[in-house]
Amino acid sequence: MTREVDPGAGHVTLPRVIRSEWIKFRTLRSSMWSLLVAVVIIVGLGTLFSALRAHRFNQPGPDGGPRLADFDPTTISLRGVFLAQLAIGVLGVLVVTGEYSTGMIRSSLAAVPRRLPVLVAKALVFALATLIVSELAVLLAFLLGQQALTSTHLQASLSTPGASRAVVGAGLYLTLMGLLAVGLGTLLRNTAAGIATFVAVVLVLPLIANALPDPYATDVGKYLPLNAGTQIMSVAHPDPTLLGPWAGLGVTALYAAVALVAGSVVLKRRDA
Repeated sequence: MTREVDPGAGHVTLPRVIRSEWIKFRTLRSSMWSLLVAVVIIVGLGTLFSALRAHRFNQPGPDGGPRLADFDPTTISLRGVFLAQLAIGVLGVLVVTGEYSTGMIRSSLAAVPRRLPVLVAKALVFALATLIVSELAVLLAFLLGQQALTSTHLQASLSTPGASRAVVGAGLYLTLMGLLAVGLGTLLRNTAAGIATFVAVVLVLPLIANALPDPYATDVGKYLPLNAGTQIMSVAHPDPTLLGPWAGLGVTALYAAVALVAGSVVLKRRDA
């Protein structure tokens, strides 16, 4: 008896490519370790900084007055995000360059000759995993941080104006910075170069911008991804010289989109 074969059973579809990329992502040790490090940094540093601020809250500030001028309980509990973005960025680069270093990218592109669905699937899997983990970690950091700040009687809650936006926005910011790293990894196809470029964009460019004379320092600095995107976490004392919360996050999203588009162009034009 001859068995009939469905001619469409072997077709390459985006859902199948996404499933393949998900299997790769969840089975790599680098994925789990990078996300775990990010969670520890977000929760650990957020709680630690909150506890330290609460401990020193009743001590006079440098000018002899109370320490209220820069007190933003929501932002304090989310301070770990600033360091955690490096762990997320490293993972974003490795999602792509890991296959180039092992040569597995040739098998991936042979299975999906059109190439672009590979990058789309990688970006979607990475973004979804990062967003879920980041949002849960940020929420936990916020709750534990506010608990540590109860002695100040100025702790925030999710119903505090701007607090929910900051918590949700922090997870979105980390995801966008990770997608920026995915784009850089695709563009450069080298782990060291991708990570170095990501660190330069996130940390070095703001330092260079700060060295510029006014008003250039402000005019340039406010459009950098770090300065623009982190405004989403500022609640009590937003900097009027910088972009608004959602406008800043939009600028960060634009950086990620440009990197991904540039990476897709290189992916389609160059040999693996």
